[in-house]
Amino acid sequence: MPEIILHYIWEHCLWAGYDQTTTDGRKVEILSVGEHNRDAGPDYSHARIRIDGHEWVGNIEIHVCSSDWVKHHHHLDKAYDSVILHVVRTADKPVYNSRGELIPQCELRYPVEKDYLTEWFHTAQQMDSATGRIGCAERLIHDPSLISDGWRKSLLHKRLECKKASIDRLLEITKGSWAHALYISLARNFGFHTNSLPFEQLAINTPLSYLQKHRNSLFQLTAMLMGQAGLIGDEKLRKEYEFLRTKFSLTPLEPSIWKHARMRPQNSPELRIRQFAQLLYQSEGLFSKILDSDDIKDLVRLFEWTEDNVPPLGRSSIDILLINTVIPYKYAYAIHRNGYWDASTMMEKISAENNTIIRQWRVLGQEVKNAADTQALLHLYQNYCQHHECINCEVGYQIFQDRQLKLF
Repeated sequence: MPEIILHYIWEHCLWAGYDQTTTDGRKVEILSVGEHNRDAGPDYSHARIRIDGHEWVGNIEIHVCSSDWVKHHHHLDKAYDSVILHVVRTADKPVYNSRGELIPQCELRYPVEKDYLTEWFHTAQQMDSATGRIGCAERLIHDPSLISDGWRKSLLHKRLECKKASIDRLLEITKGSWAHALYISLARNFGFHTNSLPFEQLAINTPLSYLQKHRNSLFQLTAMLMGQAGLIGDEKLRKEYEFLRTKFSLTPLEPSIWKHARMRPQNSPELRIRQFAQLLYQSEGLFSKILDSDDIKDLVRLFEWTEDNVPPLGRSSIDILLINTVIPYKYAYAIHRNGYWDASTMMEKISAENNTIIRQWRVLGQEVKNAADTQALLHLYQNYCQHHECINCEVGYQIFQDRQLKLF
């Protein structure tokens, strides 16, 4: 049985009606299963239980076997000292926290019929692994409404929260500088997935403050960025970079980190770097301009130019930058200021993305009208379908409920 099945049984109270006890025979009453923690640390927080009449509030950790506690090194991790109950399917050994204290354990009792969840999980997993298709594809083809509007809205919110978490990490790196964090994030997204990591490293290795000292010269901005990327071919740019390299004690990246294979010319890293330099050259106070406007046309214009020497960004590329950088930054900034900004409405004003994942959703009958739809469906695929998190998905939950009704 995968551990995720036990999570589902615990979270959805499929144990209700069955007496629960610790492995040493004490009665366990589950008053609240707690909140599912998807980050590092115990599986459920703020749970409430009674053991032999004594109430406890704290964390719950779930494993298939007790011995997994040691395999995962929880006995050495102080983050698990607050666990009040270790819930398992099989208790094969006692477990202790980092202070050497014995952790109460409960072999969870539930109807044996619930093992059909395991069967369904493996079926979906095999289909996904063997074909690359979405596990519940057959059900969705017959009933596309299984993905409800409410679930889409929730998925879009989760997507925005993930992007906000990335921004928070950049703010830590940049010591709270929103402009510098925006610069790194924009650079990453100028890599358009294929070269996102090299672009991000380029921005980290080339401080924004250095570029700002030469922001009035497109030639110098281009020389510094191309030189730092290790991709200079033009002799004039090379000479200028050597001057800037000495001035700022710069260290260039290895050229081998950039991907060129099977890439269209308009997506080459050399062109994208020149376009990024052009954006920095023309966009003084870019972060303030982004914050000041809620008009999609104004935001698009920030990424447009007419200079002949640097090919312009296509509208689909601009949309990707709006989706992955601009809108998340406006959303995150509002939250940091204890405010609210309607990111969903702004996403609805942007055209739907077109990629292999979205095309697969279209085949399954999903309506895709705008970027709000595509971002929700991308999050569903990347964070649920790919990781076989069927049990935590609204679609999987409905399918499980249907099967449960057929059994009883």
